[in-house]
Amino acid sequence: MRPGALTVGAVRGAALLLGLAGLGATLWYGVDEPGNALAFGTLVALGELARWGAAPQEREPAPLGAAGSLAYALLGTSAGSATTHGVLQTVAVVAAAGLAGIVPHIARGRGPGPDHLARRVLTVGFAALCFQPLYNAGAVTEHLGQGPAYALFLVLLLVLTALCDAVLAALVLRARTGFPYGPLLRDELRAFLGIGSAVCATGTVMALGVAAAGLWALPVLAVPLLLTQVSFRRYAAVRTVNRQTMASLARATEIAGCTPPGHAHRVAALSAAVGRELGLSGTELTVLEHAALMHDIGQLSLVDPVEGGATALLPAEEQRRIALLGGEVVRRTGVPEAVAVVVERQADPYREQPRAARIVRAVNAYDDLAGDGAGAALGALERLRLGTARDYHPDVVECLARVLARGGATGVTSAVAG
Repeated sequence: MRPGALTVGAVRGAALLLGLAGLGATLWYGVDEPGNALAFGTLVALGELARWGAAPQEREPAPLGAAGSLAYALLGTSAGSATTHGVLQTVAVVAAAGLAGIVPHIARGRGPGPDHLARRVLTVGFAALCFQPLYNAGAVTEHLGQGPAYALFLVLLLVLTALCDAVLAALVLRARTGFPYGPLLRDELRAFLGIGSAVCATGTVMALGVAAAGLWALPVLAVPLLLTQVSFRRYAAVRTVNRQTMASLARATEIAGCTPPGHAHRVAALSAAVGRELGLSGTELTVLEHAALMHDIGQLSLVDPVEGGATALLPAEEQRRIALLGGEVVRRTGVPEAVAVVVERQADPYREQPRAARIVRAVNAYDDLAGDGAGAALGALERLRLGTARDYHPDVVECLARVLARGGATGVTSAVAG
């Protein structure tokens, strides 16, 4: 068994054991404060149901469910009365409610992956383990009271829990894709500054609100996060439309017969995989993918089409002219300037190129030269290696070889989606 599969199996196994231990202990000893368990369980289930419309790649498709889970893990009192539900019951309620909430999604074939569920169980268990024993022993109230210091303590615990979740998410993705761990962790931490911070803030406020006002605080405090979720989905929809527009522009070269079918999308997917292998993340990766989609658009300005659309076989000056034409076309579409810069500089000597342009050039050349069959692919890689003196950056070529050895963009895409 591969080390990556062992890592994923270990994460899932730990979550399964913790979930079973929580459910078993709760069934054996009974449910403490059934009203609290029912209220928070309902909130978590509704939060999972509200994942309708979530994109497959969203890091937190059910923010309300996540906030409710964390609030229950950090619940010390309810309307002034101390709670005693403990760590295992917290895990049991969150696991059972989460499973109940995702059943309709699973029935429609759009349920969350096992990795997401495993992370939810483990992070909630981590938060409860950090808080419940200390609170039930009286150490928290003895040293911090119930004022600002207590609220700050909850915030710090949730930040620590978010870090734990980011470490787990990056670890699983590293195991599945083989990408460098550092950039993956940076991506997860950067995502925390968005919807993750809203989840942590809402979880803190929910725990404090229920402690002061009782369970009636839950529906009131859930509304802001629901509104945030709706706004985020609309923003994500706009980004999706923008990307679809760029993908349509990229297909123009195929429709016009300038490039082979699927060439732009293959180059974009493989460029993104190589970019991750080289440590790109966030905005850099987005610019790379968009530039790779539109890298051949300059061919629409040519009077005589390039045979087979293979620009890698053209003289350097002709490649440079097509790249400059492409950059000018991209600028007129209104996409970010950084995308146009990558498109117009993809034919420069690699020592003068930005990193994204180096990747696009090498991947485009590989797709132009590879053709069908393993022999052609190996021959294309060999030609790229022979061109590392001027045309193709050696590090990019070697990263491309590693990505292809793991199954190429198809293998990476399936791993990320899983």
